[in-house]
Amino acid sequence: MVTLFNSMGWIEVICGPMFSGKSEELIRRLRRSEIARRRVQVFKPALDNRYSADEIVSHGDIRMASEVIEQAGDILDRLDWRTEVVGIDEANFAGPELVEIAERLANSGKQVIVAGLDTDYMGRPFPPIPDLLALAESITKTLAICLRCGNPAKHTQRLVESDSLIVVGSDGLYEARCRRCFEPGLPRQRELDFVRARRAIPAETGA
Repeated sequence: MVTLFNSMGWIEVICGPMFSGKSEELIRRLRRSEIARRRVQVFKPALDNRYSADEIVSHGDIRMASEVIEQAGDILDRLDWRTEVVGIDEANFAGPELVEIAERLANSGKQVIVAGLDTDYMGRPFPPIPDLLALAESITKTLAICLRCGNPAKHTQRLVESDSLIVVGSDGLYEARCRRCFEPGLPRQRELDFVRARRAIPAETGA
């Protein structure tokens, strides 16, 4: 019997904060497709060069070869139309054009699996993920662990001061926070910890 999913394309979105296992889950699904002998292509934005220039890499160092794109439109230029499954990591860096492209691919019968941040460092919806969520047949929300209190974390806390929407980085620049501990922008708690640390250093005494 042919199932509905075998007869049409669809969109899957894996979203959540940093350190929540999005890339790892994307790789898991893509490898399962390869085991099933389906033709797979993987893409990621050139902006994401933290761990590798031409691989998807999870924070746990799980890797999968990918094609690098400068903009979402490059996916159509690079796509082998025999491909059955299209994976896109760090989709929040791909721009709004990705929404139309994902729809086009799904309508042509391809399985499209997208992973990315759903909120930015201010806690706001991070385009184009919200629009992709509205179009997707399947949504997986991943959660991290709050480094302040240990509760489930849905936010990505930026630890460096910058007004730029995108600051590429990982450990030391960002950490996962829960709803209660998250502070939009540069966290005040980080500044308070610095002040406390300074006060805890004994003053130097002259001879």
